[in-house]
Amino acid sequence: MLKVKSIYLESAGNIRVKEVDYPEKKTNEALIKVESLGICGSDIGAYRGVNPLVSYPRIIGHEVVGTIIEGGEGLPDTIRPGDRVIVDPYIYCGNCYPCSIGRTNCCEHLQVIGVHINGGMREIFAHPAKLLHKVPTGIPLAAIPLAEPLTIALHALHRTRLSAGEHVVIMGAGAIGLLAAQAALHYKAIPILIDIVQQRLDYAASIGIKHTINPSSQNGKEIIDQITLGRMAEVVIEASGANIAIKEALAYVSFAGRIALTGWPKAETSLPTNIITLKEIDIRGSRTSAGEFPEALDLIEKGIIAADTIISKTILLEEIPLAIKDLSENPGRYLKINAVVQ
Repeated sequence: MLKVKSIYLESAGNIRVKEVDYPEKKTNEALIKVESLGICGSDIGAYRGVNPLVSYPRIIGHEVVGTIIEGGEGLPDTIRPGDRVIVDPYIYCGNCYPCSIGRTNCCEHLQVIGVHINGGMREIFAHPAKLLHKVPTGIPLAAIPLAEPLTIALHALHRTRLSAGEHVVIMGAGAIGLLAAQAALHYKAIPILIDIVQQRLDYAASIGIKHTINPSSQNGKEIIDQITLGRMAEVVIEASGANIAIKEALAYVSFAGRIALTGWPKAETSLPTNIITLKEIDIRGSRTSAGEFPEALDLIEKGIIAADTIISKTILLEEIPLAIKDLSENPGRYLKINAVVQ
């Protein structure tokens, strides 16, 4: 039987390139020749063994781009064999209550490729045909996987209904936070980026993010008060997953403000609910994305989101295991690593 190379996580801490069987395509799936991949923080979590949703062994990867080899039932009319597509990695059932109201990212039976089931870090990949989006021709191959994390940033902004002129505090200056800040500028809002890693904040400032705060050396609440002329931020996006940051979001948000929780904390967070009631804060979970891929691709194609400001390095498929080990051991060394498949 034909074999294809894959990035195979045998167990936590044990990752390698492994040849696996050529995928058997179901009738509702399209067959894809993978061309470009992104390494996500969830891949690092799977490697470290700290993601409770991941079972082993597992082919990882959910930021996947490739060309259609063979179509399947449900393939959008605009897509043909030979077209380049990006994968929507969130497979939903279509039958539960959230799916019935279009909130497919909240599906009661959601399966994320590379997490619950095998992912796309392999040369050939089969995926539900309805969950593919045609890629505009003007985006460089290595930049295309960035559209997937961008959808997560956009979903958080959409969940909070961010409007022009509003201040949005973004907690966490990793890839998601920087993408959210760039998107906020496009929406004509005023991003305020917070992180405890000064190097990340300095980089954010170098790419046009005017307001940055390091809470380890600065008083975030006082600075936000000054920037907003006493109002505080109408919107807060918590993208770090740190318990202390989730609590601080309540101090940073304005009265009648909105908070989106995008980060995944490793432990339960206790919150002073009296502050939530006093300010009448709207707190919304923001899980993955639903319907944001067309906007994300458009923003990257037009250069509104500058891919080269997020992607630190481009490697080959075979180099992914070493890159994941490096990212795990040196989390501050790179912002985002993408791979191309030759």
